Amino acid sequence: MNDLNIKIYSDGADVDEMILADKQNTVDGFTTNPTLMARAGVTDYLGFAKEVLSHVKEKSISFEVFSDDINEMYDQAMTLKDLGDNVYVKIPVTNTKQEYTYDLVNKLSNESVKLNVTALFTQTHIDEVFKALNNKVPSIISIFAGRIANAGIDPEPTMLYASNLVKEYPNIETLWASSREVFNIFQAERCGTDIITLPPNLLSAMKDIGTDLDDFSLDTVKMFFKDSVAAGFKI
Repeated sequence: MNDLNIKIYSDGADVDEMILADKQNTVDGFTTNPTLMARAGVTDYLGFAKEVLSHVKEKSISFEVFSDDINEMYDQAMTLKDLGDNVYVKIPVTNTKQEYTYDLVNKLSNESVKLNVTALFTQTHIDEVFKALNNKVPSIISIFAGRIANAGIDPEPTMLYASNLVKEYPNIETLWASSREVFNIFQAERCGTDIITLPPNLLSAMKDIGTDLDDFSLDTVKMFFKDSVAAGFKI
């Protein structure tokens, strides 16, 4: 892992896990979204954000707007932006009516709002978001590589395309989102991706990187045996 250049962000909504990861410096930043927050039982959006930011004061952290109205998205973005200098505002590439947010992205970026433009899937999405961004303002282009793979499509060409598009613009970073396995880190790295988000279970699974495969096999067999004995199985 020490040879990798990619940044690792934690993707979740457990306040205690986020605080611990920041304190132990095990990640480079954080992202969350309304779905993760709802699953974690968050009911007070701004209260959650302020609590996290009272501990995470330096690392990048992205909070997402949730209105379906593009004008209201702007108002929410400005509120979130004011929460802290390390806040990136997540703007989805469309609303539920598939009205694209490119003009909103352009407006916010030109008002110096740090953006994480999210839910991108196609090269057209990438092109249009890239054109909308002010390349002098820090921003993240978040591509859902894991979901692209779920559609039976190799996400690496799309990620490589994005990396090549922004490589001359250091303020614009690419992000491999919706990771499914630890190996995605190495895929993202070889595509030149700047950031990968990992849920807590994959962050924990990183401990297995570099494990000897014979040892891994033995540990797996021991797990099967232990669990069968504990369950009292008989044939």
